[in-house]
Amino acid sequence: MGLLVLILGLIVFFGVHTLTTQRKLRAQVIAVTGEGGYKIGYALASFAGLALIIWGFAHYRAAGMWPIWEPPTFLKHIAVALMLPAVIMVVASYIRGRIYTTLKHPMLTGIKLWAAAHLLANGDLGSIILFGSFLAWAVYDRISLKHRSDAGAPPIPVGGPGNDLIAIAVGVVAYLALAFAFHPVVIGVPVVGA
Repeated sequence: MGLLVLILGLIVFFGVHTLTTQRKLRAQVIAVTGEGGYKIGYALASFAGLALIIWGFAHYRAAGMWPIWEPPTFLKHIAVALMLPAVIMVVASYIRGRIYTTLKHPMLTGIKLWAAAHLLANGDLGSIILFGSFLAWAVYDRISLKHRSDAGAPPIPVGGPGNDLIAIAVGVVAYLALAFAFHPVVIGVPVVGA
């Protein structure tokens, strides 16, 4: 049951996120609902999808995961190491500097790295579906950006190297919080020694 809820959540979450890549369809939805209605609907659907993903994955794990392969320990260590740049990239998408201008889309790069790292460290069916879906969506979204005629959202100002230092510092703090507080407490899996 949990796996089915997880898949439903992924369909809802990525369905609404894929809508943003379909500019004509998005414009039609905004024309019908208005900008405010679109944003509220988008937020509610995203939240509902995310809630279903979390609930479904938690129940899937509680019922007993379905192993497909057993990742060797060194891949888990590589995954831990890959997570630091992944978190920094996500932060750099909001605190924009040279990292942002070099990568162009550090959020998507960070999501791809996060998903790939977790695919290396987890060999069960639910994890492969969850992280594989995020990786596939991020690749799709990055490709779709090349074909869009508009930027979508209002631009965030881009700063200089000082913003990169801030993004790195915030990213390191966020990484440590995720690794040593969030992951073991909320996910129930310790990062170190896992």
